[in-house]
Amino acid sequence: MYYSSIIIAFILVFILSAVGTAVLNIIFRFLGKRGYLGNLYPNVRGGTPRAIGVIPFLILSFFMIPGANSLILIIGIFALIDDIIGRKKCEPLGIEWGQLSRGIGILLVIIAGIIEGYWISAIFIAFMVQPMNISDMQPGSTCIVTMIMCIVTVILMLIVGSPMVGELPAVYTPLLIFVVCLGYCPLDFSGKIMLGEVGNHTFGVALGLAFYYVGGLWSVILLGIITTALIAFVRRNNLRVFFRQKLRILNPTFGDYFMDVLTGGGLGDLCRKWILKDKQYVVKNPILISLGFRRLLYNPHAAHPKAYTPRKQIPSLAKGG
Repeated sequence: MYYSSIIIAFILVFILSAVGTAVLNIIFRFLGKRGYLGNLYPNVRGGTPRAIGVIPFLILSFFMIPGANSLILIIGIFALIDDIIGRKKCEPLGIEWGQLSRGIGILLVIIAGIIEGYWISAIFIAFMVQPMNISDMQPGSTCIVTMIMCIVTVILMLIVGSPMVGELPAVYTPLLIFVVCLGYCPLDFSGKIMLGEVGNHTFGVALGLAFYYVGGLWSVILLGIITTALIAFVRRNNLRVFFRQKLRILNPTFGDYFMDVLTGGGLGDLCRKWILKDKQYVVKNPILISLGFRRLLYNPHAAHPKAYTPRKQIPSLAKGG
């Protein structure tokens, strides 16, 4: 009876995720084509609803175990604000309002996590927002990473014998995330909808919590690293183009891809601005290059950025180039 109730709950969650995603897609398209949604209907592929990840956010907020759902609720609310506001500048602070909202959300997740008893692990749980945010830059990438890592987490839980979490088995959390993502993902894989910050941030913190239930701090760190590497692998072709066109690094290593996922994006570049100011360091040591230090130290805010390769020497990115 106990496990039958969990299975019934998962069936309900799948239906809610699949139907909710489809319905919200229709509503957002109707409103977006009439100009009512602003940043939630960007001109991508002729118009694509953004922040459909609010469906996984709401479901996980209700069905995650007590204590964990409060962390999901916090990050989801601030990520949704990020989606709605977009890239508008907060002039007094010199950053974007979306970045500020995301940063506040991460800090509150850390504080709430410490209060809930996750202690230092709360920092790494909250930091899962970063790689999952980078993963969500091509259709389906966040979903495939989320589902793969849920399966890996379940297997590890069974191997190490993870204890009960409250009144539920530890595997409940990764299986719940998997089912929610499974219901949501068909339209995302086809490029018809976008998770938005609310979606990828929600899956990031949810995965961090699932990782914690494997074995505490060590499992959050280990599985967080594996997730980052998996995202780098999934996005390697897109990242290769990005490195060649934008950073002028013609021979990126897997370490560069890994470092981009770990430290890239708006918040990462903002930290580089604060730390490196207007300096740009060129890394030439082969070991550091293989570890991704070219990407780590690439400062887009440098006053006179130094290129690894002059623009005129960049070969065509076409096949065979």
